[in-house]
Parts: sequence; structure tokens; C-alpha cells
Amino acid sequence: MVRISVLQHAPSSHLPARPGDPTPTSRNLDPLLHPFARARERTRAVNAAKIERIFAKPFVAALGGHGEAVETMARRPESLTVVASGGWDGALVVHDLSQKSAVMHIEAAHKGKISGICFADEHRLLSCGVDRNIKLWDTRQVDENGTGPSETTKPLSIFPGKSAFNSIDHHRSDPLFATASTTVQVWDETKSAPISNLTFPTSTETVTALRFNLSESSVLASIGSDRTFTLYDIRTGKAERRVIMQMRSNALSWSPTFPTSVLLASEDHNLYTFDVRSLNQPTQIYKGHVAAVTSCDWSPTGLEFVSGGWDRTVRVWKEGVGTHPEVYHTKRMQRVTSTLFTADSRFVLSGSDDGNVRMWKARASEKLGVIDTRERAAIEYRDSLKERWKFDPEVSRISRTRHVPQPVYKAAQLKRTMLEARRVKEERRRKHTRAGENKPKAERKKVVITEQS
Repeated sequence: MVRISVLQHAPSSHLPARPGDPTPTSRNLDPLLHPFARARERTRAVNAAKIERIFAKPFVAALGGHGEAVETMARRPESLTVVASGGWDGALVVHDLSQKSAVMHIEAAHKGKISGICFADEHRLLSCGVDRNIKLWDTRQVDENGTGPSETTKPLSIFPGKSAFNSIDHHRSDPLFATASTTVQVWDETKSAPISNLTFPTSTETVTALRFNLSESSVLASIGSDRTFTLYDIRTGKAERRVIMQMRSNALSWSPTFPTSVLLASEDHNLYTFDVRSLNQPTQIYKGHVAAVTSCDWSPTGLEFVSGGWDRTVRVWKEGVGTHPEVYHTKRMQRVTSTLFTADSRFVLSGSDDGNVRMWKARASEKLGVIDTRERAAIEYRDSLKERWKFDPEVSRISRTRHVPQPVYKAAQLKRTMLEARRVKEERRRKHTRAGENKPKAERKKVVITEQS
């Protein structure tokens, strides 16, 4: 006699309670009783990573208006859609990103290249160029009449200088602005001559860029052609600290959320973040470009930043993550000369040698437009899967893979070969010298040569 055990279930628990109700489903939430649960979840994570790469189409639009390279860009304060750009052809263009059109276009704002622009307030715009002039414009002159005749637009004020200007930035609250040329000068909007000269006494460099600190607005930072990074205080009217670096910096940007952190775009293909309280070494090194980095800008959230380089790529980095950034490129985009984050952190802008201002999504796979509740839940579920399985080799490989143009790929290969050869050479030199004479030096400590005071 054989005894057979039979599992019995009440039929009522598997039928709808009332006519028209959905059939109830039974789920066992105990993970120990689901031997393939992790395998199924990993498969979903791999598929989520693949879906992200499939839908990674970051390019949004190209904004015209320039006949030559776009040298500099600035966003209007307290505006999500208005951005100004200046080019090598002397044209000054104010773009409306939502309409993807120009609301102001001054064909010959300067004679020669416009090297710096910034907004003085919501409607006034400062520009400087190699024609040794600073001009103050009112963007409402054109806004009221549509696009308006660009030839008849006149500046509100003109501030003449003694040498070509390379950069300009406005004080956050006071009617002051600073300019970079052979010297660093502070100007008052109500006066036609500079009110102070901040240049270091022993300096012989050409100052290429400067920025006011976003929190402590009296602090000013500049970079120069002699590989220097200098901090000034406009209250004392002099340079406070200065460091000489291994390679020249091309651009700088203050962090909007951490006032003592500054980002430098260097000629040695890297970006560096420094804490200005301790300038003897960078806090983080960001590696990815295969040519000189020419521009950089923080996101308003302070969690990421964008950079553009001589290698014709735009890269979006996460703060504190020094490798594997998001890489944007097109077939027609040439060397990137300026980059900018929009005020809502959703888009980045790039200006390049081909005269275009390009608009990109900050997150390449983000869907634009209306997203319903179910789709939003699916997106969030896929994001949580990728975060949970980010250390899985296959998920990590898919998430990190970026297809770049062949010249960039070949240059990256060559760069890796050169760096490896340099490492092997240093290792052999240490091996064949007396113990302790040739100590290895951390890469962060190689960046800064000396500090002057």
C-alpha cells in the first residue's frame, strides 16, 4: 500500500471575488524558494543596460548664427532657455533654446574675435574682444521688436582698454566686472577706466581666463599662459596665492555647490579639481580626452560637469568619478572651443570650430516629452537594476562601452601605449638605482610644481 500526499488548494482563493474582478495571482515572496530569482534579475539588468545604450541618442539641435568658430558662451541668470554666444567672426548671438532660434544677432559686435561674454544682469550683456574694447549691450532692444535689425543695435557703453582682452566675468551682486588681458583689472560699470589692477607683482604672463567665486564673490581666480593658477581678493586689491603647474590650463570653473572647489581644464588632456584651501595637489584627476581640454563648466547641481577638447568630443563627467565619462561627437563637429550646462542641468551646449552651437542631452538616453506613469515606473525600475548590478562584469562592460570616432580611438590606443612605456621606464629606473634614491611619486603630486606667495 502506497501513501500519496496531495497538495490541495481552496478553489475560492484562485477565483475572482466578484464577477468582473481580475483573477488573483499568487506570488511567493520568499527568495529562498525562488532558485532562479537572481538569474532572472541579472538578465533584466543586462537588458536594462542594453536598452540604455540603444536609446542613447544625445543630439538635440544645432543652432547657427556664426560664420566662424564659437569662442565663448554664457547663460542668462534666472533663465532656463536664453544663452549667448560669441565667435571669431565678431558676431554676438543670443539664442532661445526652447524655440531653437536667435532672439538677437549682432553681426559685427566687435572687430575681430569675441573672446569673452557674460551677463551683467537679466537683460544686460557684456562682451570683450581682441579689438581692445568692452561693450555693454541691452538685449531688450531686440526682444521688443522680434529679431530686429542687427546693424542698428548700438551698445549702451563702451570701455576702451590698452590691450586685447581674453576673458570677462561680472561680479555677482555689485556693478563690477573683471577682465583678463596682460593684466587682471577690475572695472566699475559707471566709469570708463579700470578701478584696480590685481596682477601679481612678478607676473609676466598673459591671463587667459578668470572667474568670480559663486559664493564668496570678492574672490577671483585666473589662469595664465605661464602655467599659473592665481587667486585674488578684490577687497585687498592684490593676488593672494599662486601656484605654477606642470602644464598650462585652458579654462576654469567654480563649483556651484562646494565654494572652495575649482575645476581646471589642462593642456595635458586631463581635468583637475582643486580645493583652494590646499593647492599643493588636486583632489581628483579626470582622464579621458586624448588631446588638450579647452573648456569646462559645472552643472548647477554640482554633481557633474561638461568638458570639450581639441579631440572633437564633448564629455559629461560625474563629480568624483575620474574615468568613463559620457562621450558625444558628430561627424561634422570640429575642435570644441566652449561648453556650457543649461540652468536646469538637463542639457549641455557646445561651440566648435565649425561655427555651430550644438545642444545635447545631459543624460544621453533620457526621453524628452511627456512620460506616463507606467513608463516612468519602468524607467525607474531599470535604473535601480543597473545600480544594483553595476559591479557585474557584463553589466559594467555594456554601461561603459562608448563608440568613438576612429581617430579618437587610435589616439587613445597610442596614449595608453605611451603611458605604459613611461611607467615601465620609471619602474626600471627605480630597480637599477640605489634603494631609496628614486622613490615613486604619486601622480597627483606631479601636477603642481611650486606655490608662490
